[in-house]
Amino acid sequence: MAVVSGKREGGDDPSALLAALRSHVGRRHVLVTPSSQRRFLRGYRYGGGAAVAVVRPGSLVEYWRVLQACVQAEAVVISQAANTGLTGGSTPFATDYGRPVVVINTMRLKGLHLIDGASQVVALPGTTLNELEIALDPHGREPHSVIGSSCLGASVIGGVCNNSGGALIRRGPSYTELALYAQRDADGQLHLINALGIALGNEPEDMLRRLEEGRFTADAIRSGGVASDPDYQSHVRAIDADTPARFNADLRKLHGASGSAGKLAVFAVRLDTFEKESGATVLYVGTNEADALQDIRRQLLQSPIPLPIAAEYIHRDAFEIAEAYGKDTYLLVKRIGTRRLPAFFALKSRVDALFERLPFLPANLADRLLQGVSRLLPAHLPPRLTAYRDRFEHHLMIRVSADALPETRQVIESVLAGRDGDCFVCDAAEGSAAFLHRFATAGAAVRYAIVHGRDTGGLVALDVALPRNARDWFETLPAETNGKILKRLYYGHFFCHVFHQDYVLAPGQDWLAVEHELLALLAARGARYPAEHNFGHLYSAPAEVLAHYQALDPCNCFNPGIGQASPRLRWKGAVRNPAAGQEVSS
Repeated sequence: MAVVSGKREGGDDPSALLAALRSHVGRRHVLVTPSSQRRFLRGYRYGGGAAVAVVRPGSLVEYWRVLQACVQAEAVVISQAANTGLTGGSTPFATDYGRPVVVINTMRLKGLHLIDGASQVVALPGTTLNELEIALDPHGREPHSVIGSSCLGASVIGGVCNNSGGALIRRGPSYTELALYAQRDADGQLHLINALGIALGNEPEDMLRRLEEGRFTADAIRSGGVASDPDYQSHVRAIDADTPARFNADLRKLHGASGSAGKLAVFAVRLDTFEKESGATVLYVGTNEADALQDIRRQLLQSPIPLPIAAEYIHRDAFEIAEAYGKDTYLLVKRIGTRRLPAFFALKSRVDALFERLPFLPANLADRLLQGVSRLLPAHLPPRLTAYRDRFEHHLMIRVSADALPETRQVIESVLAGRDGDCFVCDAAEGSAAFLHRFATAGAAVRYAIVHGRDTGGLVALDVALPRNARDWFETLPAETNGKILKRLYYGHFFCHVFHQDYVLAPGQDWLAVEHELLALLAARGARYPAEHNFGHLYSAPAEVLAHYQALDPCNCFNPGIGQASPRLRWKGAVRNPAAGQEVSS
């Protein structure tokens, strides 16, 4: 098997590296100007830095050759797909790497192969969840996630590398032990590792061509192997366990490409697909008693009734912010569908890049214009949803199979009997609206912070998992902390106890100091974080996760600095201060 070794630490004049990259992918696909690099070097919500080049290979062989060139130049490699992550993990961060940085964007590497009657898929780096959903639809099957990040164009491989969770209770985090990836060993040599369970030969470039073109027979595919989380349904039902159902530091789900967080260059993953559920119904629950929702969760999880398909929570404050600042997202999905939404967001990014060249215009002008237009549009939510908004503080929407509806409804109504709460069975339009509104909530806090930027202290967005046995799930902040916050938006995957908590800060507040204050309060409650967005450059990875990263990438050449670790060659030096983009004593 071919191996490639690096020549030197640091780097000389980057012109030789740029020439090599251009020879492999063409000048057009080696981006070096700030305007052309913009959307690849800024995180969707957080992070950003500089790179010598952004490279966009057009084939798996080109990807392999670009990696070889970077190894020869001892350049940092940051492999990136759609760049839709929320913690900055798919972009450079600051300027303290001590080596040239190359971002490899893989979105030109489209392709997927359905195998075993479409019960599994082999996905290439640029394949998005939305594209996989479209390919599976004629077969009556669907991918791990079907709405959420998929609407933004998130990649299948990105979900695996980040152990992304999603909203579907029965499936757990995106997970596989079957993948094809490049890895640098302790001597700095680059290897192509075939753990895909498909015989492709031994010579790297021939293997990659064979895979990309689908030139392998059914006999070459090894049956067996783990391609999804087989234990999650029993795991999430363990309601008295003192650990969360899923979180990014769960060592049980760190294997090869899964949870690799960019420490490997992944060429393909093999994943299970899932039979589509037909005839599902949404039950909408409203209450002013947080304990009532916890009782519903515990009773349904420990009952023999089939697990709900999804159970999404939204607090009234988040409901109202999303109603005002997520209306355009809601209407876009409703009118044009999820298939066209990734193209819309890409266009929006290009518009923002164009407007930024004009210094007399405000930042994020596209968001401001969209918000202005949305204010002119009529009310968009069904009357029964807005009536519950007025009546209740806590909202839970539960999607269940048709055969589980009667028993599930009976449990809910028995829990709510004599309490300040109510529920109703949604018709098809109301059920769709409820979940679509919940999806729009995820970007509403960002839009609010943009529109009201001068009157806020910024945004803190946390992604946390509570222990499965936690009963006191709804956050009550100390008065001192609460006084630093203008708006609190709580929403999440309730039965999994995964919560997204966005805080719009009061003017003059230090967002990093407030974030640390909030995280300390969550840690005291037994929470683990992040839950499903991975550490990126926002969260500090614990020692056991850093040890896993070091085992995957002993030279610290792929995505260094992730989890606020050392960005230096072979993990030397100090950890990074995420507030200043500088180093502090390790």
